[in-house]
Amino acid sequence: MRSLLPCFFIMSLTTFTQPAALPDSDPHAEDRKALLRIFSEVEASINEQSLERMVKQMDPAGTVVWANGEVSRGAAEVLAYYDRMVKGSGRILTKYTTKAALHGHARFLGNDVAVADGTMEDEFTPVIRGPFSLSGKWTTTIARINGEWKVIHLHLSANVFNNVLLDEAKSALLYTGGGALLAGVFAGWFLGRRK
Repeated sequence: MRSLLPCFFIMSLTTFTQPAALPDSDPHAEDRKALLRIFSEVEASINEQSLERMVKQMDPAGTVVWANGEVSRGAAEVLAYYDRMVKGSGRILTKYTTKAALHGHARFLGNDVAVADGTMEDEFTPVIRGPFSLSGKWTTTIARINGEWKVIHLHLSANVFNNVLLDEAKSALLYTGGGALLAGVFAGWFLGRRK
């Protein structure tokens, strides 16, 4: 299960809809449009299972902290992580899709750095079971590098104390415990009758 949570990155940036309108005098109006284009491209690339396309939106030295705590530094490590989780022969997922929402407007730190955060709704299709959905949160830092906006840091997280996987595990324990109790009662009754 530890390995299922990681793919959330791929759950990170998606259809970002602009929140309430900003004033016409917003000095970052054009920058915001550029950021929204990046986010839309990232979502499309994730949902089309094309991470090569996605890393083009990232700085070559960008960092991703996955929901399972693993860290990928640079495009090669991001692609290797995705290959291991979704594409390779030992993969744990056959498909991953995401839909993210921006929580408020991106905040600019000067003219060349912006930070944003939001939520994501991911759907995973594991190799060994049916699909499941998981809600999460993301934060990102984007910087203007050589005149182009690039993702330099992405952090993904999910609620480790309350999620669909834990709910399934609790149900499985209840069914297993109930089945064991019934088997014990039946075995006791059967042995009692033999005596």
